[in-house]
Amino acid sequence: MPSRLVLIAAILLAGPAAAENWPQWRGPHFNGSTTEQDLPVEWSQTDNVVWSVDMPGPSAATPVVWGHRVFVSSTDTEKETLKALCYDLRSGRLIWQDDASKGLFKDVRSYYSAPSPATDGNIVAFFYGNGDLIVYDLDGKQQWKKNVGPFAFGWTFSTSPLLHDGKLYLQILQRNEPVEGRGGTYENKSHLLCLDPGTGKELWRNERPSKAVRESLEAFTSPVPFSHAGRNEILVAGGDALTGHDPESGDELWRWGTWNPSREGHWRLVPSPVASDDTILVCAPKDHPVYAVKAGGSGWLGDEGLLWSSHRTREVSSDVPTPAFYDGDFFVLNKKRPSSLSRVEPRTGKVKWTTRQLGRAEHEASPTAADGKLYLINFDGDVTVIRAEDGQVLATNPMEPNKTKDIIRSSIVATQGHLLIRTNSKLYCVRKEEQ
Repeated sequence: MPSRLVLIAAILLAGPAAAENWPQWRGPHFNGSTTEQDLPVEWSQTDNVVWSVDMPGPSAATPVVWGHRVFVSSTDTEKETLKALCYDLRSGRLIWQDDASKGLFKDVRSYYSAPSPATDGNIVAFFYGNGDLIVYDLDGKQQWKKNVGPFAFGWTFSTSPLLHDGKLYLQILQRNEPVEGRGGTYENKSHLLCLDPGTGKELWRNERPSKAVRESLEAFTSPVPFSHAGRNEILVAGGDALTGHDPESGDELWRWGTWNPSREGHWRLVPSPVASDDTILVCAPKDHPVYAVKAGGSGWLGDEGLLWSSHRTREVSSDVPTPAFYDGDFFVLNKKRPSSLSRVEPRTGKVKWTTRQLGRAEHEASPTAADGKLYLINFDGDVTVIRAEDGQVLATNPMEPNKTKDIIRSSIVATQGHLLIRTNSKLYCVRKEEQ
């Protein structure tokens, strides 16, 4: 009896085993998934809402979470500034805010606040498309700030920073000549940048060469950490190629390419790479196939480095959303209307199911996978919940009361039993109704 009481007490003290932070754009495992359980299926703008707060302006950035702190990057359209915000996950109370930078956008299709923040529980890094990189402690005290631009991009640049193993990484894949007078110096060639997150000191900067031309040199992807057979890597996609880099030096370990053999000059890349245990998925732009690359390679990988591509199943394609990896499979969201979501085996490319009942609006936010479900949000703010097992649509929950020209691109966050939903006008925290 005493041993049984000790076991019961230990279970009660441990609390929910599946509760996880959401510290980076693609979550705790860098693949759009989490082990969170008991998440909601149906809610509204009022039902099952723990709290909601007004946003000062639109943004494509996904919130990140550490403990009870929710960090949000946003525009402030009235002040024409870029904000760093921190809210309490339990109540929605504003803990701190800062006008981190000035300006809103360079073009009408996006905002400087599109990159998502990143945190490691010690600091939180905010990056903006105007080049400003600002690091705070969790209480909002600015630690350092620097501008890493200008950038040779035709559109507003976006990439989310990566905090991993005590280093801060940022990739800048851009044109090799000025665009409308922006960029084009040696320092602004395509490169992978590594900084000390505590001080902002540059640890290394490695140029990343490319055979791509014009806009195809531009990438809006983010670096992704990956480990296979004891080797740690940073995955980088863009410039018509997928590469793996040594996290300590930035040296290129291997390269596969290309999805663009004719060197089209308008194939900018948006989806970031995603990996299973031994397969790395990269998406060609403009409704072209996805490609599965075998992990563990070295040097230049030819076609023998590929496991498969989706040439024969052209519906498996993604021009913008980054796929998720969950429950042993990839989940690829095709934004082309009507949008579709496919469950794909990593080693074979076999499509287990495809669902097309995702509403009339397009999807550019990346899918989130948790609790046996996929959560998708479209341009209009409608959140579709799909069962991972068979692709059945379980519910559609409209969340944006103010339809505007500003489309919604922020991904859903699943953390500590809650969903965080960022529309253009509000941030919602929802959870399953208490039984």
